[in-house]
Amino acid sequence: MPSLTSVLGVLDPTSDRAVFRQIADALREAIDKGRFREGDKLPSETELVDHFGVSRMTVRNALSLLQQEGLAVSEHGKGVFVRPRPPVRRLASDRFARRHRDQGKAAFTVEAEAAGSRPEVDSLEVKEERPSPGISARLGSPRKVLARRRRYLLDGRPVEFATSYLPLDLARNTPIAQPNPGPGGIYARLEEMGHRLDHFDEEIRARMPSPAEVRTLQLASGVPVIHLVRTAYDTEGRAVEVCDTVMAADAYVLAYQLPAN
Repeated sequence: MPSLTSVLGVLDPTSDRAVFRQIADALREAIDKGRFREGDKLPSETELVDHFGVSRMTVRNALSLLQQEGLAVSEHGKGVFVRPRPPVRRLASDRFARRHRDQGKAAFTVEAEAAGSRPEVDSLEVKEERPSPGISARLGSPRKVLARRRRYLLDGRPVEFATSYLPLDLARNTPIAQPNPGPGGIYARLEEMGHRLDHFDEEIRARMPSPAEVRTLQLASGVPVIHLVRTAYDTEGRAVEVCDTVMAADAYVLAYQLPAN
């Protein structure tokens, strides 16, 4: 087992950088260089206090900074651990490919299988409601929509919360209005109803989560979310669905294939 001096170095007494930030810098560098790997336990508070010759509060401030950055996570009674990297690669150009629907697989299932994870869906709610102005504008101003809310989990961990909005004249009294719309999900049902999908528009931004999102996704301190709004269009140019999705940023890598012409 390498000594902490070889792994973390020592403090620079001539630096004007706060001591707790120097300690956080040393731990961050060790994580970046693979000296502490995903899931590894970081040195305990006592070990860091003894190594750096500082107060316990200084060490706690350093560890708290790493948690705020999303690099580490604290487990009560166990210690502080290096946070696992995103397990799911979300390839935008492939996830809604028709071949997946033809195989009876929704996009989340395909991604979970590629990551070797177990997909689950819970907190499902299906209801008719009036859309917000933003959703209404995207769907061509329907008076009412069918809203489908669900939470996605990988290996039991919440990673995503999504709400799909569909014009009520399309979705009412169809399998889409059922809790389980069947193999391939709602996009497969839309195509069976004659709305062959043509393309999707996505708007993506990163932000800090709301308190409700922290609870729903069970987010650790400092973990941001990816907020994605996707609009699906059929071959006639009609917007047939808007999906408003909030994802835990530490659960996904967003990947894109862009044309070179």
